[in-house]
Amino acid sequence: METRRYAWFSSAVIFAAGWTTTETPSIGQTLATGSGIPLSTAVSSSTSSSRDRDPAELDRAKLMTASQGLSGVPALPGSIGDGAADAELPKVFAPTRPRKRYTRYPWKRDIVATVFWVGEKPTRNNPTPNNKSAWDRAWESSFGGFDDPDRDQRDGFRPRDFEPGQNPFYIALPYNDLKSGGGTKTSARHVIPWYDREFERAGKTIIKGRWIAIRRGSDVCYAQWEDVGPFETDDWQYVFGEARPKTRGNGGAGLDVSPAVRDYLGFSSGHAVCDWRFVDEDEVPDGPWKKWGANNPFVQSGETGNPSADPEGIVKVREMASRYLGNLPTGAAGGDGDGEAATIEE
Repeated sequence: METRRYAWFSSAVIFAAGWTTTETPSIGQTLATGSGIPLSTAVSSSTSSSRDRDPAELDRAKLMTASQGLSGVPALPGSIGDGAADAELPKVFAPTRPRKRYTRYPWKRDIVATVFWVGEKPTRNNPTPNNKSAWDRAWESSFGGFDDPDRDQRDGFRPRDFEPGQNPFYIALPYNDLKSGGGTKTSARHVIPWYDREFERAGKTIIKGRWIAIRRGSDVCYAQWEDVGPFETDDWQYVFGEARPKTRGNGGAGLDVSPAVRDYLGFSSGHAVCDWRFVDEDEVPDGPWKKWGANNPFVQSGETGNPSADPEGIVKVREMASRYLGNLPTGAAGGDGDGEAATIEE
């Protein structure tokens, strides 16, 4: 009975995944490789504990383990997998070369977000002027001017008086990977998930321009990391870990967002409670955040993206499968559950 229920659920997950990939091939490629566990490894792990079963039950068990590979079990907040992923890659949902590891960054939930803007003057609650950023001493000039937050002075998601030279969808988080006197912080090597892949030399940031997703209610906006704050500059325990923001300023704010992000998510004032997480570049769907800016990789490449992309679809399917598998008897999912919490790879 348990095997039949699991096979039914697995079929439902595979059907849901197949429906998603019909519209968005890139998600299908991610789903196809799941957690990075080779399909052959998952099948052998399951069948090794079932050698005395009836052949019909064994076939159903194989179906079960195949769906595990697609749903990405075990689900961890980083990336998991091993070098054996090259041995055999599932082809059903992967018409092109699939990713060998599934990258997933966890949501930071219920974070107070405050609004800031390029060219903002110092105030009591924000003593640092925003005509320069942590990484650009001429930020206002690079942006093209004052990013006026007055809604009457805006044309959609951009300033009314000029076309921005940089992406108007920008944010600040309270960590800087560079030392104030130059060079790269020692902590960067240990806490930034993509450090090993992207580090080039000391003193060159590898977090500026990084994409994040910000969620408020049912709306999700995408923006690039372009400054450091609010208030803190070394809160890696929050930015890359599981801690809450260190600061108590502005209600414990852990995220600054631009007027464009504010307007897209419908803030009614200068702050709101949101969720956010890092995303890889190929998870960013089409939207106004791809339209402007010399610092925007989509503008540089001329790509417009896929307007039907749903990067959250894969996450929802995986979470649904993980919740179900968590209720199964120990050993029913096959394998030992160990994963490699290594650097994030594509």
